[in-house]
Amino acid sequence: MTILGQMQIGKQGLTDNFIETLKKHFDKFRTVKISVLKSATRDKVEMKNMGEKIASRLGSNYTSKIIGFTIIVQRWRNRIK
Repeated sequence: MTILGQMQIGKQGLTDNFIETLKKHFDKFRTVKISVLKSATRDKVEMKNMGEKIASRLGSNYTSKIIGFTIIVQRWRNRIK
């Protein structure tokens, strides 16, 4: 089993279908690398907003990190209290 999954964001941006597909990727992968294509955006501020939107729509067990025009989303394991 590989640790890193890959996806792309195109000109349609963050759609509900994209988020659902991303959630399904986390059944197999702990970390997903999302490449942002030129047709989506080339603005750093908008990239940061995309990363925050992705993490907030997935839930509290996910974090996002931006490196260049790539968003890396990682799932953390659930903590039992």
